[in-house]
Amino acid sequence: MEKPCSLLVHFDKGSAAMANEIKADLEGGDGPAKADAMRRAISLLLNGETLPQLFITIVRYVLPSEDHTVQKLLLLYLEIIDRRDPAGRALPEMILICQNLRNNLQSPNEYIRGVTLRFLCRLSEPEVLEPLVPSVLENLEHRHHFIRRHAVSAVSAIYRLPHGDQLIPDAPELVERLLASEQDASARRNAFLMLCACAQERAVAYLLSNADRVAEWPDLLQMAVLDLIRKVCRSQNRANKGRYITIITSLLSAPSTAVVYECAGALVSLSSAPTAVRAAANTYCQLLSSQSDNNVKLILLDRLNELRTTHRDVMVGVVMDVLRALASPNLDVKKKVLDLVLDLLTPRNVEEVVLYLKKEVVKTQAGDLEKGAEYRQMLVQAIHACAVEYPEVAGSVVHLLMDFLGDTNVAAAVDVVLFVREIIETNPKLRVSMIQRLIDTFYQIRASRVCSCALWILGEYSLSQSEVESAIATIKQCLGDLPFYTVSDEGEINDSAKPAQPVVNSVTVSSRRPVVLADGTYATQSAATETISTASVAPGSLASTLNLRSLILSGDFFLAAVVACTLTKLVLRLEEVQPSKVESNKACTGALLIMTSILQLGQSSYLPHPIDNDSYDRIVLCVRLLCNTGDDVRKIWLQSCRQSFAKMLAEKQFRETEEMKAKAQISHAQPDDLIDFYHLKSRRHGGSTASMSRLMHTDGMSQLELEDEVHDDLKAATGGFTKDADDANKLNRILQLTGFSDPVYAEAFVTVHHYDIVLDVTVINRTKETLQNLCLELATMGDLKLVDRPQNYTLAPETSKQIRANIKVSSTETGVIFGNIVYETSNVMERSVVVLNDIHIDIMDYISPATCADVTFRNMWAEFEWENKVAVNTVIQDEKEFLNHIIKSTNMKCLTPPSALDGECGFLAANLYAKSVFGEDALVNISIEKQLDGKLSGYIRIRSKTQGIALSLGDKITLKQKGGS
Repeated sequence: MEKPCSLLVHFDKGSAAMANEIKADLEGGDGPAKADAMRRAISLLLNGETLPQLFITIVRYVLPSEDHTVQKLLLLYLEIIDRRDPAGRALPEMILICQNLRNNLQSPNEYIRGVTLRFLCRLSEPEVLEPLVPSVLENLEHRHHFIRRHAVSAVSAIYRLPHGDQLIPDAPELVERLLASEQDASARRNAFLMLCACAQERAVAYLLSNADRVAEWPDLLQMAVLDLIRKVCRSQNRANKGRYITIITSLLSAPSTAVVYECAGALVSLSSAPTAVRAAANTYCQLLSSQSDNNVKLILLDRLNELRTTHRDVMVGVVMDVLRALASPNLDVKKKVLDLVLDLLTPRNVEEVVLYLKKEVVKTQAGDLEKGAEYRQMLVQAIHACAVEYPEVAGSVVHLLMDFLGDTNVAAAVDVVLFVREIIETNPKLRVSMIQRLIDTFYQIRASRVCSCALWILGEYSLSQSEVESAIATIKQCLGDLPFYTVSDEGEINDSAKPAQPVVNSVTVSSRRPVVLADGTYATQSAATETISTASVAPGSLASTLNLRSLILSGDFFLAAVVACTLTKLVLRLEEVQPSKVESNKACTGALLIMTSILQLGQSSYLPHPIDNDSYDRIVLCVRLLCNTGDDVRKIWLQSCRQSFAKMLAEKQFRETEEMKAKAQISHAQPDDLIDFYHLKSRRHGGSTASMSRLMHTDGMSQLELEDEVHDDLKAATGGFTKDADDANKLNRILQLTGFSDPVYAEAFVTVHHYDIVLDVTVINRTKETLQNLCLELATMGDLKLVDRPQNYTLAPETSKQIRANIKVSSTETGVIFGNIVYETSNVMERSVVVLNDIHIDIMDYISPATCADVTFRNMWAEFEWENKVAVNTVIQDEKEFLNHIIKSTNMKCLTPPSALDGECGFLAANLYAKSVFGEDALVNISIEKQLDGKLSGYIRIRSKTQGIALSLGDKITLKQKGGS
């Protein structure tokens, strides 16, 4: 069986020393030789060797040595050997070393005294410690602080043993006297920690009597003070809470950043008064701006986010302080800052926030900013969110953002154009200026998707005659001269949009087959296509304004269909606003010429890919529509499309409003809540015995103490102090590990907290015998790691013992914990083993519903390489019922809007999304169809960046999809 170890030394198994060689070196060697032999002996012991014959040799030849290194190694040797017999009693040989230890404790050398005192902290045998106690207590008054520091630790360790209060009954009094006169920081800290652990009342009395001087104490002692305050205030006795808050407030200005950080956390845990929360938030913000470590910044932002969930009104006041953290070059820090700020927007601060974000956007135009394009995209998304929630600020930023429609970062440009599309619908006052700006900057756009969206905006929102005519002219200018290719007798390229000199950015595709012209002559047909690096961006355009021509000649016929639809809408609207029929007909014929030229290019066999059927049908539909226009068709093209977009926006806003209402519903106050006017409370008397005991100082209650007391009264009146978790929920987490007929019964209460799993195992001895060396042996499978191994216990008949085990989790992969309970009885010599049931760690404890944009979902879906495909096999016959069952079972959020799932069509497709506590993304696509026999068929596909979450989620869905619990 493995045993606990307090020492770890590297050991090279290739050069194992023999016990005889070590014994010879110890008997006849000098100081360095003995030290080397002791090192080899310790290495062997740590790697499982017993070396029983070595102890007497060490007592005879090593104990008398005056070499300090040998004495230190001797103490390490004594620390790791077995000092007890199988019955649990101290070995008689251990008495032989007592005199040596006593001599060390009285040695004139401070180092020998110190290391011996430190060794005593790890001894647990009362027989060995009892004769040494007087020497240990003498060292409490030694002149050197190094000795006093370790003497206090030794006294604390001895007093905390099972019968330690009998060895040193007056230890707390001695340590308290030492604490009153001690000057060394480490010795004071050790003494204070001893009082906190063994005599908490004395530690509290010492703290309160020195409350005014706590700010002058060293940082080590201040950290110990904060730990004591937390421990005391967790108990039901809340006396002196106001004094503790005053002490913590005084420490907020301490020079140590660690103390300041802990103070802020302690202040929030103790008090919910606005003044206390504001002080903690300001402290976090100061640390955020002063610390350069990105990990520290992320931790501070997490703390601020926790404050936001419980004290949003207070956090609103520090928004601008949080925004200053955008100066960090790290993108993760920037993203957390923006997410936090967006949750703290109010009508009062939104203009100031948007102005700050605007300045940051301007800074990204400088090329020296690292990852400037990604940062600009994040800023655009943040400004978009601000403008959607508060439309009045859109006018101040939309024109600046429209300058980035031609951004080389396609994702950022897409975000900008989607922002423009939404703002132009929700802010009618900005329509005219935005359309004009879009027309002016349209030629800068190089991304196909951005062009498509910009064309849709021009087609829908160009309403006046001048706007329509300008939009048509801009599209014609970006398309260039028609046709897109010409036929020459010599077989050379003759693109009307190009100059005569050769252009390096174009390639020529020639036909090997001659064609017959109208006059009977032969010619070769050619077409010029643009070579581009991606399918959506044309980095080397033919000219600065021919972006549409470049993209269409690269084979983007979807964009060509959008151009045709936009021209159709513009011509139909021009017929309504243009009084001259001649001009309308002229525009119509120009549009028809463009469409037929696109069809001619698409049907030619000289481009790498011909036009697709869908784009061909759409362009032909536009041609027919312009040739024969009816009132019903005109209404569909000019009104219905925009109405559908407006309906989509309204539905999106309604969904977001409902989600916000659901979140805010919890914090609604009851009409019969207690209202306490703290201005009417006595500043010297709190109105109760507990309050009077709280007010020991003569100045009466401070403003912070008053606020805290009022909030405590409110909590007491509304049940805030008795808000426990649901008992049924707790019972669900209790797992039976052994059978009722086993001699040892065990059950575990599993608590999952982010990266930690805590097992509280209750072990009950159901026999009439004493169980000795009872040990809970655990092992893990998966990405789980046991932090420490539980120690051995002795269990009396029919008694129970609580054993706690901590397990670290490193990923979302489903893990298994298994193990045994091993014990000995006095009647049976061999050890008995009870095998425990396996504990399966559920993936649902680690993932939570989350939201992301459709674009982000699609990008991640294309990027993630791990996919788990699960066939649908369920007794549920309704598509929506099955979808809701999967959402509930997997703890995920459906990204597909409810309107898209309405109706009865026999099939359903939806996207689900969740995020794990480790930052992993889980994507799920459900595609199901109802068969003729009423059963559902289809597939559920899971994608993630790591294999573990994809497999675990797939196993969970397979288990749950049949409709079981």
